[in-house]
Amino acid sequence: MAAPDVPSYAFADDVRSAPAATGTTGAVRLESGATYRSSLPGQSGGEGRSQGDEDKAEAYYRLELDGTSNVYVSVTAIPRAGASLSAGDGISVSLQDADSTRCSSDSVTVGASRSPQPLTAWGARELLPGNGLCQKAGTYYVVVERTGTGTGTGTGTGTGTGTGTSTGSGEEATGLSGAQPWDLELAPVSEPPLEKAAATSGPETWDSATPTPPVTEPSAVRGGAGFAGAAAVEQGVWSDEIVPGQTLFYKVPVDWGRQLSATVDLGSADKNSGYVVDALDLTLYNPVRADVQDASIGYGGSQKSASLPPVPPVRYVNRYAPTDPTKSLRFAGSYYLVVHLAEQVADRFGEGPYGVTLRVGLGGSTQAGPGYARQSVPRGFFDIGAPDPEPSAGGNTAGGTASGDGTSGDDPAMKAVAVGGIGTGSVLLMVLGVWTLTARRRAAAQMRASAQNPTA
Repeated sequence: MAAPDVPSYAFADDVRSAPAATGTTGAVRLESGATYRSSLPGQSGGEGRSQGDEDKAEAYYRLELDGTSNVYVSVTAIPRAGASLSAGDGISVSLQDADSTRCSSDSVTVGASRSPQPLTAWGARELLPGNGLCQKAGTYYVVVERTGTGTGTGTGTGTGTGTGTSTGSGEEATGLSGAQPWDLELAPVSEPPLEKAAATSGPETWDSATPTPPVTEPSAVRGGAGFAGAAAVEQGVWSDEIVPGQTLFYKVPVDWGRQLSATVDLGSADKNSGYVVDALDLTLYNPVRADVQDASIGYGGSQKSASLPPVPPVRYVNRYAPTDPTKSLRFAGSYYLVVHLAEQVADRFGEGPYGVTLRVGLGGSTQAGPGYARQSVPRGFFDIGAPDPEPSAGGNTAGGTASGDGTSGDDPAMKAVAVGGIGTGSVLLMVLGVWTLTARRRAAAQMRASAQNPTA
């Protein structure tokens, strides 16, 4: 079984509730710049029901989009710890217009490890030259669907034998976890148009040689339990600990023109008792949480290392590439490195913790940005510079209203300071004016008196 102290997924502190609708009618509106928590119902199909008889496990959400911005919506599903999953269990995410046209679709599965872990897919409405679909302003829908059978026979909450079966009791241990709902985190982001039109040709050639991982002395870091709480790291070597079933999140600022590389090392176990396929996963996500590249390794108790395949530098023009990973490397901003250690490692090698070393490299050279016409929502999202002091959550926010370009409204405190400053300056000028006028009048009166009463 998984280690008892596996941290659960950590949602954003300011997360909003967004109840899932079973269809477009009544779908809750999502606003760019906010983060939402919802739930994806489990599949209701079961023994004795033919294929296609089961109810669809779908969730619908609504977007109101303009005709000038690209909009991306990431969806992270969180299966329950200890759930019994099949390799094909996962989610699919599509973004559709009001006429059921699919603007995009993406899917992700738990994979060969069958270990419960956060699963992230994304939807997009992109305004690209030559693309005649989904280009108008209007109502759009994010549709999230549960995929797979939900009746896997992987290790559940009972006393697993490590052979792919479970001897425990309960719904999850018997493999009927398909009926269990999964929590969802949804994060919409709006990318503004460019101030001036840019080239739309494919990206130029890039250095595809495998980079040498950094070998400096590691610095201690504690990985976050979700995207919102990802630990900030930069180029260098970082040491951490992980327990079976846990997922660690790190974020790396990557500017335009820079080329990210990463390697993760898993330390040796205290005992050697077999082998776990897909024991450790390392996945790279871009700022809108789209999967860029991943690597996985099996584990037999001896130390192992996994490196991401080389990826090209970050460029705006990458969005016109025909395939990923190049196509996903289209933004500057915070890129995420996500590390997961499979639950099954506990069965074979103990509950840990296990040492992990993350090696992060940044090649290439910083280039100028593409020149956006206005701010993103949230503000400064595609910028790795200092955080912008103006808060924004896309639309109305607590304590004020946001303007159309994603910036916040006027701060009452700053208004008071400004009015106070202007008022004080005005009073001083008035006092000086009265004093000067009085002095001049006194001087004139003295001159007249001297003229009327001359002295001998």
